[in-house]
Amino acid sequence: MIEEACDEIKDLLITKNRKYGNSALEPVSIFYRGDAGDALKVRIDDKLSRILNRQHDEDEDVEDDLIGYLILLKVHRKMKKA
Repeated sequence: MIEEACDEIKDLLITKNRKYGNSALEPVSIFYRGDAGDALKVRIDDKLSRILNRQHDEDEDVEDDLIGYLILLKVHRKMKKA
């Protein structure tokens, strides 16, 4: 079951990456010019706030999105070390 859950998150991240490009790790920086890691932390805060306040759309899986952003933050940190 762990592998299945991890595969679902992996598929979600790959699908969103195809749909939006690599915007989480390589933002276009039109308005926000900060670090991609900081931008990911803002997105994580937003997802946590939605969970806390139970404010999310029916077609949105906030927990999966949160897990995905945490993985992207981990990837970002590894990229910075490399």
